Formats: sequence, structure tokens, C-alpha cells
Amino acid sequence: MRSRIIAPAAVATALIATLVGCTPGGGAAGGGTGGATGSQVNPTVTAADCTNEIKKADVPLVSVWAWYPNIATVVDNFNEGHDDVQVCWNNVGQGGEEYDKVQTAISAGKGLPDVVMLEADHISAYAIQNALVNLGDYGVDAIRSSFSDGAWKDVSQGDSIFGVPVDGGPMALIYRTDVFDKYGVTAPKTWDDFRTAAEKVKAAGGPLFGDLGANVPAVMMALQIQKGAQPFQVDAADPKKLTIKLNDSNSKDVLDFWAGLVKDGLVGTQDQFTTDYIAGFINGDYGTYTSAAWAPGYLTGAGVGEGASEGKFQVAELPQWNTSSPVAVNWGGSAFSVTTQAHDYALASKVAQELYADDASLEDGWKNQVIFPLNQKVLTSDAFIDNKSEFFSGQQANKEVYVPAANDYKGFVYPPIIVYYYAQLQEVLTQVNAGTLSGSDAADQLQKTVVDYAKGQGFTVSE
Repeated sequence: MRSRIIAPAAVATALIATLVGCTPGGGAAGGGTGGATGSQVNPTVTAADCTNEIKKADVPLVSVWAWYPNIATVVDNFNEGHDDVQVCWNNVGQGGEEYDKVQTAISAGKGLPDVVMLEADHISAYAIQNALVNLGDYGVDAIRSSFSDGAWKDVSQGDSIFGVPVDGGPMALIYRTDVFDKYGVTAPKTWDDFRTAAEKVKAAGGPLFGDLGANVPAVMMALQIQKGAQPFQVDAADPKKLTIKLNDSNSKDVLDFWAGLVKDGLVGTQDQFTTDYIAGFINGDYGTYTSAAWAPGYLTGAGVGEGASEGKFQVAELPQWNTSSPVAVNWGGSAFSVTTQAHDYALASKVAQELYADDASLEDGWKNQVIFPLNQKVLTSDAFIDNKSEFFSGQQANKEVYVPAANDYKGFVYPPIIVYYYAQLQEVLTQVNAGTLSGSDAADQLQKTVVDYAKGQGFTVSE
């Protein structure tokens, strides 16, 4: 799934509050209720605790928290196909709601499930608290070829792997064909082309060309990475050693670019994932949507593509800062992680690896636009590649845009303070949108705030 908006400030505080004094390193290689040997079945979970119906009696249960829209189907598929283990699934909330419960259970030393669905950018905050198991010790190498190096990098710290990838968000540019046709513009190849097209549309009395939503800071980070920024680097041997560079020239260039679009009235400043934004998107108030491969599913669910907006959308590759060195970036994505409170690490790892990996579940996920799967057996399948998207009026969006972007994505090592960073980036983007802060000044302010915070939390910081 995707990181649509940042977690509330309370979540950011909770995630970081226990970092000071945490043992650095690659997560658990032992410990937990049942230890790394994985011989003990979880005695605290019974069939009565599960949202789903357990298919087979007298089989070990592995508890799972997850909120994929089709997770009930996925769990049933898994349980029907396994005689050695059954998944006991519960949905304790999505995003921040789940993360509050995860952090509470970490702090209490009890209450976590055996396996938990986490967005990739949140994994490091729990790994540094030794709350997640290094799956490299539990057979995950056997499925390494199932995912790209970039997908694995998103869920890893050095040689330690803290999640099994499921879905991702290779980024692209969705655009309205009616707007582009009316004002005589084509899909921009570069961000300079984007501005030129936006100016042409505005000069002709057309709509805003796009939107800078302050509440989606992960988009800004991705676009800065696309230009060459490296906002964070994490020491593989000691995750409490961070390099933070949020005000380098590439980061400033991207912020200044979007601040200029806002100042010149070329893009809007509406928070995304709101009823007002969706209404505007349906009504044609925006010519483009800079988003990810999961967006068609989200937009369809929100009513976009119906009625007056039916048949109005196509997708193009994300504009580049330098076409001679194109860079693919990602927004969102999630994985299954095994917690150190699991009673059987080996069995829980088996569930994490196989729960959303069978053909039926993957097909249900992508055909119903629930996920953009990262499993290579889907990404290389003719059915997926050649699929004609109904939302995009029959365009082969996977073949033309999303699969190449997914395959080219190199991955990112997220820092343990990512939630705090998102909160601060949202704050400066709000000021940029209000015209009270320039892009460059926003980058400088962000650098100081985040560095000071990281140092105050006990991190060793290089700039």
C-alpha cells in the first residue's frame, strides 16, 4: 500500500521516544517469547481471536495484523493451501492507527502479533528498537529472486532484511486527455517541459496544471531523490549514525521549482486525499496528478473516472530532471515483517514470505487494483504486462509506464526518524504554499530542525 499522508504528530513522537538507549545493530537474531529456534507455537492465540475463519484445526496459528483491502481473501487462500500453519488475521487499523498500537506493544514488551504489515518507510523505526526479526536468518534468501534489488533495499538495513516486499508505488504522471487536447500540450518529458505546458495552459485560461499537496511529503522527497539528492544515509553497522543532507543543491532546486510553480499560479496547494481535492480532480480543476502505480485503484474507489470524468485519463512516464540519466522513484509500498515478540520465528517468517505470494491472491490484488505487486512472477507475466487499463481507456499502462519504472527503481534506505522528517517537511511545504518561505529557505530550515532533533534523540549526525 502507500504512504498517503504522514502519521499524526503523536505517532512521530511515539516512534522515536524509545530510540535513545536502544541497542544499535541489525535487529533480533534471537530472543522474543519463543526465541530464534522457533520451536514453540504461540500459546496466546486461539481461533476465537481471529477475524477470519480458521480452515484447519490442530494446526499452529500465526497471528497477523494487516489492512490490505483484500486481505480476507488473501488469508483464506493461504489457509486453504497450508496444512502446517494457519493465519489468524486481524485489522487493528491502517497507517497511524496501527502504528500507535505497534509502538504501544513494543514499549510494553507484549501485545505484538507474530507478523505485521508495515509500510516500507516505517520499518527502520521499529528495527532500531529491536522489534523486528532479521529475516535473513530465516530462509528469505530463497525468495530473493522474486523481487528486485530496489524492492529489497527498501526493507533492509545493511545486510539485515526486516520485511518481505509485497507492493510498491513506482511513480508516473497521470494526466487529463481532455485538458491536454484542448490546450494543445503533450505529456512532458522533463520538468522544464512540465512548467512550459503549465504556462501555456494558464495563458489560455485553462485549469491548474497540477498540485503541491503539503500533506504528501513523501512525494517531495521522491522528486528530490530523482534529481540526485541523498537526504539520508544510514550506517549499516550502526543505524544510530546518520548522514543528513536536506539542503544540498539538488534538494533546494526541486523545492524552488515547485515554489515557483505555486507563486506563478501554475499549480494548486490543496491537500490531497481530501474530498475537495477529489472533487476538483473529477471536475477538471487539475491537468495532471504526480502519483504512483496504486493511484488508479485509489481514484476509481473515490469516484474518479465515472460520469463526466469517464475516459479522460492517460498516464505517462514521470518527467525527468535529466533525460540523459533517467531516474525511477517510488511512493509507498508495504511489506510483512516478523516481530521479535513472535513465538516461532521460522514459522512466522514462512507466513511473511508466502502470505501474499500465491497466484490467486496476486491476481486478485492487481486485477482489482488493490496493489501494484512487486513479485517478479507478476511483473514478468504477459497477463500483467499486456493488461489494458479500464481507467486509462485501454492504455497498456503497465507495459508503457509502471513495469519499467518498477524494474528501474534502485531502492532507498529509510532512516529511523522518517516520520519526524515527514512531519517537518509537511510544515515547511505548508509555508511554501502560503508564500511565507522560499524553497531554498525551506530546505535550510528543514536541515536545522531535523539535525537538531536527531542529535537530541542520541543519533550521531554527519552533514
